Amino acid sequence: MIHFRGGSHSFNDPERRKWQDPEAILSGIGLKPGMTFADIGCGGGFFALPAARIAGPKGKVYGLDPNPAMIDLLQAQAEKEGLANLYLTIGKAEEIILCEHCADFVFFGIALHDFQDTAKVLRNAGHIIKPGGKLIDLDWKKEDIPIGPPPYIKFDEVHASGLIEAAGFNIKSVENSGLYHYLITATLALKKKE
Repeated sequence: MIHFRGGSHSFNDPERRKWQDPEAILSGIGLKPGMTFADIGCGGGFFALPAARIAGPKGKVYGLDPNPAMIDLLQAQAEKEGLANLYLTIGKAEEIILCEHCADFVFFGIALHDFQDTAKVLRNAGHIIKPGGKLIDLDWKKEDIPIGPPPYIKFDEVHASGLIEAAGFNIKSVENSGLYHYLITATLALKKKE
């Protein structure tokens, strides 16, 4: 799902760890023990596994990805580490709502541009997130850099923010996340009383 030039989808890709620290990112967004984290487009678990370690036995991590091989890889590593708080689903984010209003965080780790119907995926995220929860979009800067997809595939911060707002969220912050990425934090917009 994620395009790396010469890289891998591995949960512990040493090359990727040179330019992206999942533990620091997850701590930075406020993930803590006992919380529920939904990783949409989780791949082989680069973020899902550290999230499961941080959330701990009283927390839950949901992972969704359409690639069975990635889910199998992630499941095998979770079992190897004894992580019983990881709940994995094979399928498309356009079609599956992992849980109803259960997640403290709905997380898109450099995946938002990969979905066939991004608007529907984001609307589904609105069903997954609990009141007061956060949507996090960590994505590629729309630049020509030596890793990642070509710029024409990427969403810049303004476009991604617009999609997120159109799905019923309020943007709380947009900031840089390392050399190659930005991070958008959003919350569900309050519905107006009629």
